[in-house]
Amino acid sequence: MKSIKTVVMFFLLSVSLAIPSITFAKTEGKPESAKQAPVGKITIPSSVVIISKENTYPNPTQDLPRLQPSELAKTLLETSKIKIENPDLIRMFNETSISNAPLAVGYRAKIYLGHWPLNYESTETTINWEYKQINRNFHDNRGAKTYFQLRYNQEAQKIVQGGLTANIKNAEDVKKMMMLTAMEKTNLPLAFQTIVGYGTKHARVYNIAPKHLGYLHAYAPAVNEKGKVTFGEVYLVLKGNQRSLMIKNVTSHGIGAWIPVQDHLSFGFVTSPHPL
Repeated sequence: MKSIKTVVMFFLLSVSLAIPSITFAKTEGKPESAKQAPVGKITIPSSVVIISKENTYPNPTQDLPRLQPSELAKTLLETSKIKIENPDLIRMFNETSISNAPLAVGYRAKIYLGHWPLNYESTETTINWEYKQINRNFHDNRGAKTYFQLRYNQEAQKIVQGGLTANIKNAEDVKKMMMLTAMEKTNLPLAFQTIVGYGTKHARVYNIAPKHLGYLHAYAPAVNEKGKVTFGEVYLVLKGNQRSLMIKNVTSHGIGAWIPVQDHLSFGFVTSPHPL
């Protein structure tokens, strides 16, 4: 996809100095975090523990705040009949500046900015607390006369991968929008990849009775996000000193994603007098 900067620089070489000028700031400022309250909170089962302190592998925090549009970006977004939420597209608008020109009367231009995923609309958000088994601790207590205290101990480093459930264009843009939505709806730390390090432990105790075997299974949970993403061709329209967006060839596609929950584990404990 051609960037706005490349297309507009080529365009500026072919017009006179009387038209509005368009420039792109190279600011490196961080986007403001959205101050909106979470849409809802998920009730975490008692079988789930948080291991952010115990995890021997420090997972990086996924910082995906809602990007705040600049004044120009707000003006452009308000002219679109289709809602635009793609943070990368909004960031491009934030880096754009268009100056007024007194002799621009009668001037018209339509600049193609590319084919973009514009927004994502969620239809269902659920959690599978046992998305992927990552560990099993075992103890045979059949020869003992007292209870044995079994604790979780991660025996190998495990990488838990999420991803989209179908191939789709501009997958990274779509994943960002879906993760933003899932984060707001669940208020959980999410990432498309999370790692549980070797030797990670937790103090919770599971008692194995005499003459029994004990199995402690550890699972990584994940959010299942489902909805639809809207695509469209984006044009920047200049008419005199007015500027607006035009969206053409709009399409919608159903999409789903599995997004692992960082530094959370769900435990399943089973005892039996016979091997399972």
